[in-house]
Amino acid sequence: MIMVISHSLMSIPTARHISTLSQFESGVKSKLFVSASPSLRRPKRVSLSVIRAMGSSASSQKPDNIQEANRVDYASISDEEWKRRLTGEQYYITRQKGTERAFTGEYWNTKTPGAYHCICCDTPLFESSTKFDSGTGWPSYYQPIGSNVKSKLDLSIIFMPRQEVLCAVCDAHLGHVFDDGPPPTGKRYCINSASLKLKPK
Repeated sequence: MIMVISHSLMSIPTARHISTLSQFESGVKSKLFVSASPSLRRPKRVSLSVIRAMGSSASSQKPDNIQEANRVDYASISDEEWKRRLTGEQYYITRQKGTERAFTGEYWNTKTPGAYHCICCDTPLFESSTKFDSGTGWPSYYQPIGSNVKSKLDLSIIFMPRQEVLCAVCDAHLGHVFDDGPPPTGKRYCINSASLKLKPK
């Protein structure tokens, strides 16, 4: 009986036990309060526009000397509108990928100093200083202005793949480029006169 009573007394919390328990609970609450501190909150999301502003643009190389504010969406211009803006020959060559006859174009033998612009959008394409006599009957240049001219594979003639040359702004067909030109590029940009507009210096 005495042992039972002693065991029962051991299970009764004393004042010292209560004080220790209170200190333990107070410590737990203090830790919980610290873990909920605002300094440990999740970081705010960074705006995507900020990241883009800090990084480089993913767009392709843009044409030179073209003001962004004056850019026109030439892809939205209809064929009927192009026909109103251009002569029949200009439309046939630039919008339907035609070719003028050799030695008949306006600029095939021109030596006037200046810059040759796109007849469709007025983008500067070639400097007269890069023009040379190729003997082909078409205006020929060994280098375009900056990135204002682009090229792509042309398979319109079977068994004769060529590199078509286009205006980088409005996609006007200009002609073709070949690897038989003079130094320093070794390129010959063979261009239709009807796709150009010379602006003398």
